[in-house]
Amino acid sequence: MAKHGLGRGLDALIKGGTTPVAPTKQARSSDGLETVPLESIARSPFQPRKHFDESALDELRQSIAEHGILQPLVVRRTGDTFELIAGERRLRAAGLANLKVAPVVIVDVPDQNALELALIENVQRENLNVIEEAQGYKALADTFNLTQEQIAKRVGKGRATVANALRLLELPDAILEVIRNGSLSAGHAKVLLSLDKQADRLQLAKRAVHEGLSVRNLEKVAKQLAAAPRKPRVAKPDIPAPHLNELSDRLHQHFGTSVRIEPTKTHSNGKKKKGYIQIDLYSNDDLDRVLSLLGVSLD
Repeated sequence: MAKHGLGRGLDALIKGGTTPVAPTKQARSSDGLETVPLESIARSPFQPRKHFDESALDELRQSIAEHGILQPLVVRRTGDTFELIAGERRLRAAGLANLKVAPVVIVDVPDQNALELALIENVQRENLNVIEEAQGYKALADTFNLTQEQIAKRVGKGRATVANALRLLELPDAILEVIRNGSLSAGHAKVLLSLDKQADRLQLAKRAVHEGLSVRNLEKVAKQLAAAPRKPRVAKPDIPAPHLNELSDRLHQHFGTSVRIEPTKTHSNGKKKKGYIQIDLYSNDDLDRVLSLLGVSLD
């Protein structure tokens, strides 16, 4: 069961820039908390946590059924109802325990502070999975146009921690899911990010899950994969073979010596490979004759 109080980060943020809302028809307790109907509290759209461990939630339900909610929920008023800011697990468990009311702290905060409070509560409890944490940081960045430095300051983390978490979101959704469910760790994810191609990342992630590779073993496999020789790209000649043969024959007749043409080629990615023409020479006289035919004078 969580300890009494809001936690250092939540308490500081609430005291530092938010305004408690006076109660209306809710009951006021002796310690300054409010008691509101559970059904009047809606879940927050800013909640970064998307997955809840069922067994842990049931343990919390049993504890709440026996002892009640020891740590108040943090909410903000939305008309005649309330929007949850912090305490999603407690709210869910209280519902499962068939509680009718819950202790709350009512604060007056804009959307940005609501998201920050939800993030801080989960991050400081260290039970938010790394993908949800990264998605929370991204929500702060996208919704409120915050830099990584500003996000780090808001949630009390180092900028490198925020940057590394956001990098995880570069991985394909299939890999994010296995990290989210615990089949792979953030350490595995860091190794996968060292590979340039998403196809290689997916291939290696599947192998890591299937074989139960440790982070160290995955690093070895990733290095081997990165060092493996790549298949040469297929390049298509820009001049069809029959036309190329005809040109070679005509040049042979014109210069009186063998002429080979290597046409330009186009790779599948659109890049060009240069071509060339090779004229065989057997003496200086051959060179003079070819130069003369080309209209080149050395005088």
